[in-house]
Amino acid sequence: MFHKNIKLVLTVLILGVAVWQFTEGNIGNGIMYILLSAMFVFLYYKNEIILLAFLRLRKQDFPGAKKWLDKIKNPQASLVRKQQGYYNYLNGLMVSQTNMNEAEKYFKKAIQLGLSMNADLAMAKLNLAGIAMTKRRKREAQTLLTEAKKLDKHNMLGEQIKMMKQQMKKI
Repeated sequence: MFHKNIKLVLTVLILGVAVWQFTEGNIGNGIMYILLSAMFVFLYYKNEIILLAFLRLRKQDFPGAKKWLDKIKNPQASLVRKQQGYYNYLNGLMVSQTNMNEAEKYFKKAIQLGLSMNADLAMAKLNLAGIAMTKRRKREAQTLLTEAKKLDKHNMLGEQIKMMKQQMKKI
């Protein structure tokens, strides 16, 4: 809800109040203010709207997740680079049901900006491989599948990767 720079300013102000409370002898208030400032630091790196959109996606509520993502008006100005990557990743997941060309743009942008977790990066590359396969770009799909397999350390996407490789043999 807050701009990323406002979150940093609030953190500094609250830390100042915490130091003041410590000097006044109010140790409990100072600790509470430090915890409050830690919340703003956390929200600087993990955007609250993106977190709420992820929660909606876990419940398979695509319209609800889209509604949350639409609340972010200017992602380049209000989000950190990795958050922009997740913003594009989530938009790509939702758009992939209807428009493959737009989903491909979102996934490529998400990979370019970077995602924190290897599983998310593998999922984005797997979706890009599926899009490339539907567009008959077999070589690109093959490289994306091998990259996704390398990123999938816990073998969560192993089943989907095997299915896509079998489908690719039919092409």
